[in-house]
Amino acid sequence: MSLGEFDLIRRHFDRPVQRQPLGVGDDCALLAPAPGQQLAVSTDLLVEGRHFLSTVAPQALGHKALAVNLSDLAACGAEPMAYTLSLALPRVDDAWLAAFASGLHALADAHAIELVGGDTTAGPLTVGITVMGQVPPGQALLRSGARPGDALWVSGWPGRARLWLEAVRGTLRLEGASFEAGRLAMEYPQPRVSLGLALRGVASSAIDLSDGLIGDLGHVLERSGAARGFDRPLGAEIDAQRLPRHPALSGLPARTVLRCLLAGGDDYELLFTAPPSREAAVHEAARQAGVAVHAIGRITEPSGVVVRDGDGVRLSGHWSSYDHFRSEGGAQP
Repeated sequence: MSLGEFDLIRRHFDRPVQRQPLGVGDDCALLAPAPGQQLAVSTDLLVEGRHFLSTVAPQALGHKALAVNLSDLAACGAEPMAYTLSLALPRVDDAWLAAFASGLHALADAHAIELVGGDTTAGPLTVGITVMGQVPPGQALLRSGARPGDALWVSGWPGRARLWLEAVRGTLRLEGASFEAGRLAMEYPQPRVSLGLALRGVASSAIDLSDGLIGDLGHVLERSGAARGFDRPLGAEIDAQRLPRHPALSGLPARTVLRCLLAGGDDYELLFTAPPSREAAVHEAARQAGVAVHAIGRITEPSGVVVRDGDGVRLSGHWSSYDHFRSEGGAQP
């Protein structure tokens, strides 16, 4: 017996509501942030062939679809509350839906975020999620808060997802543990929600790494330059020797490593800034969250982004970010 729209919702996505007044099944969800909190909202769309490969396991897709949205809340220092799911399916496959839902629900439960509505329809496989969180007024981490002299930090171990994608594309060989480390980074990114919460009042700006470190840093520099009254973006200097290198990157050509680290995409780590005087507080926030952080450079007056080697020599290279409308073919690099 084939499942209809409402049958598949009831079977795979209708769950008991824990803290919201309404869950799946009404025309609207009713959301009430805690008294004195602001609502933080973000939306992401994942399209087969553009954001993920057709061969991805449905459980991994369910995890990642929510993870990339939770990463946006993390970058704003917001506590997750609820989310909606819109799902276009080329056909109804009960086993596929069960696996997708299990990945989705497992991550939702880990972050105490509830599914409160959405929509399903027939069409090319597409997953749309809107997340809602809460944050005290004036404490949200924004892209516009960086100042010249701030230290530039990154969490975790970026570059592994791009490394895996290069292996899948056949541009390099990865074996064993290195291949598995890249696959897990690509398919099961871990949103840094705890770190974002711990950085409230410590970091001056933040963004999550989805399209590549250099590209996402550019958004911070642009917004922060405008906020400081400059007619062009702030600048930044990055010390290539201080970029964190996961063991999976060992033994690769230096240019390949830099491409993965600076233009990788799909990392979902936090890139943030903080005054040098807050270094101890940054490390304490990282300790509380159980996440490694690395100081990789500093913010400067408007002068562009400069990458230097361990001797201070400027490295040449073009590390562009991913653009959904300019990039041709294949899933996101």
